Amino acid sequence: MATAFVTGGSGFIGNALIRRLVADGHTVSALARSDVSARAVEDAGARAVRGELLEPESWTASVDACDVVFHLAAETDVAADPEQHQRVTVDGTRAALEGARRLGAAHFVHCGSEAALLAGPPLIDVDETAPLRPDSPAAYSAAKAQSEQLVAAASDEQLATVVIRPRFVWGPGSNLIDAIVRAARNGTFAWIEGSRFPTDVTYIDNVVEGLVLGWQRGRPGEAYFITDREPVEMRSFLEKQFQLYKVDLRIPDLDLETARANVPPPLFWFFSQQCTLKTGKAVEELGYRPVITRDQALATVAAAWLTFNPDCGKQETP
Repeated sequence: MATAFVTGGSGFIGNALIRRLVADGHTVSALARSDVSARAVEDAGARAVRGELLEPESWTASVDACDVVFHLAAETDVAADPEQHQRVTVDGTRAALEGARRLGAAHFVHCGSEAALLAGPPLIDVDETAPLRPDSPAAYSAAKAQSEQLVAAASDEQLATVVIRPRFVWGPGSNLIDAIVRAARNGTFAWIEGSRFPTDVTYIDNVVEGLVLGWQRGRPGEAYFITDREPVEMRSFLEKQFQLYKVDLRIPDLDLETARANVPPPLFWFFSQQCTLKTGKAVEELGYRPVITRDQALATVAAAWLTFNPDCGKQETP
């Protein structure tokens, strides 16, 4: 069994990753900046290590040597200013790489995103040869690309680095789905030109499977797309999520030009254009396969909703 260190362990993906690693018998420590974060990672089964991501000496001092560092911490607010994206995502990745070397880790797995390739044109059946866009006009995308560049450049004989890129992570507790649901309820969400385009999505268990395989089988310096390998229509997929989350509202439509003028990138790109990714590289090199079917995943989301909202499942007596 191995020892792992996780940044971003209190987040949606990080928490699921910790639970998987612990279930597999590994010993896990995770960075925690606050009491809330510490409780979250401890509840998942990890030892909480207090410290600041940008100050690796603050957290490596209390961690014994580890085998692998999973780096998931990043700025997820696409509306944050460019300086914030640079500080948290780019400088944070640089600090995590330094911390991994301080801990003597042999492997570094970075959770990336297809957003690192977005600068305007849609991603249509692209593979990992598509170029990163550190010049993207969207600060979020530019920072994700720059952090990936740091990870790839850092790979050497002492530290093997790998990037795993999931697309549109969903499942019970998904930050992205929760944000879309809140926007729909608040009247701030709209379909763009109907939003009837194909897109890839990735259920949380499949993301975690990809991260673990990236550690165990990934080629140093390489990146891998991870999806459910079953594209969906964006509108139909979200309407199903709204149904599961009991959102019974009429969602308005925006024409393309109105949306372009009012919805900033990368949100405009995300909700207005196709994004389909080839996962053949992950299948061939990592042995990746989705570990849960779409129907099973939807059933899990529905069951989780009822667990936390039991009254929603009751029938009213006439």
